Amino acid sequence: MRSAARRDRRALYVAIGVTVVLPLVVIALAAARASGPGSGVGRGVAPAGGLDGAGHFLLAAGVVLAAAHLGGAALKALGQPRVIGEICAGLLMGPTLLGWLAPGFSAWLFPSQARDMMSGLAQLGLVVFMFGVGRELSTMRLRGAAARTVLISQASLFVPFAAGAVIALPLVERHLGPAGHPLAFVLFVGCALSITAFPVLARILSDIGATKTRTGQLSLFCAAVGDAGSWLLLTAILALSHGAGMGPLAVQALLLAIVVVICLGPVRLLLARWAEKRDRADGGGGVVAFLVAGVMAAAALTAALGVHQLIGAMLVGLMWPRHHRVAAVAVEGVAGVAKTILLPFFFFGFGLTVNLRDLSWGAGTLLTLVGLLVFAIVSKVAGAGICARLTGMPWPAALGLGVLLNARGLTELVVIQIGREAGLIDDRMAGLLTLVALVTTVVTSPVLRWMGPRALGEAPRPGSGEETVPAAVGAGEGPGRLDLVVRSDLSDSR
Repeated sequence: MRSAARRDRRALYVAIGVTVVLPLVVIALAAARASGPGSGVGRGVAPAGGLDGAGHFLLAAGVVLAAAHLGGAALKALGQPRVIGEICAGLLMGPTLLGWLAPGFSAWLFPSQARDMMSGLAQLGLVVFMFGVGRELSTMRLRGAAARTVLISQASLFVPFAAGAVIALPLVERHLGPAGHPLAFVLFVGCALSITAFPVLARILSDIGATKTRTGQLSLFCAAVGDAGSWLLLTAILALSHGAGMGPLAVQALLLAIVVVICLGPVRLLLARWAEKRDRADGGGGVVAFLVAGVMAAAALTAALGVHQLIGAMLVGLMWPRHHRVAAVAVEGVAGVAKTILLPFFFFGFGLTVNLRDLSWGAGTLLTLVGLLVFAIVSKVAGAGICARLTGMPWPAALGLGVLLNARGLTELVVIQIGREAGLIDDRMAGLLTLVALVTTVVTSPVLRWMGPRALGEAPRPGSGEETVPAAVGAGEGPGRLDLVVRSDLSDSR
């Protein structure tokens, strides 16, 4: 027995020596030989303690996500939407602050290879975000709406558009982009000032408890119609800047109209039947991948038609099934990834391209900024407010509607980036419009709280101090009764 145990022990030692110790010795000798003189270590290989391309990307991505989270939490604590803090974090990580205070560290932390990788994530985040916007618009239902409601939405679009075009005229020579197209510049500034950020507006209404008020619901409808119109106008402006004549532009519009009809008609029905079958089969596997692939394909299709890719992504949101479990679960998963992981990379990329220190803060720049702010705020508030008042709303609610529609947020940043990349505006105008987007969004909640409950179409409870009760939606409006059903998927942070 003892001899057998000794043999087993010797066999175990031999096995360990042959299969473990010997290979480790060989590895050590090979490593020592490779690290000797003339081995070439250090030529194209990351030094000890250094980071290769993938390591730099992971480090940079972690910093961007952490900064966006901290910025969003800080601004949320101040009563602002998280997106404002995330935008500010992106700006501060660019040449506006970090690149100015520590250029060497910034270049090491965000090398060009890592930036290229994050740029791809930013583009993915943008198209998924626009899918969410389309999804938001598809959930709105307007029952028994009077023509005056549509009129107010058009006033909230065209009055600030006209004001932006007017103030852009004297700015053409100083801020014309590399494309060198004065008409496109003027129209683009008008389009930028006409924007209302639908998801940010939904978040503000949720924060102040005004989602079900008459003014709040009317503002959501106006923002939805206005944003859809703004994107169509932006598409036409981009085509104009590329030198397209009326003939090619008409062909492009016709092709886009055909795609929209097909998508919102037969394709939408097919998607609804497919989702219903998946619900019955209780099989949701692969739906998220299918959704993301569809968004990418639609974005590529509209880009091939000469229309911006974000239009295709928004189109998928409009036709995605609304009343099916598997479809809703997929939307929740995609929306969560987009707003928490992907969009911060867009804010970072935007911050790299906008340097607020390059604005040369002289009298001319300050005057331009003040002029843009005044025209943007007054035209938006007055355009929607006066039209609402002339069509029957009391002054406090009419002005409150205009204040709500003044929030431009992330949507205007996307438009600014598109205009800058197309060469319609220069970097300084992009910086000024960025400040306009931030300021007009930040002031919305404080101004509404200052205006009081009547600005939201509410009336104080008799003898109850600050408590309010919502006025009935459409109450006292006769045939113009407004009844909006709103479901918000992205409104919690955008």
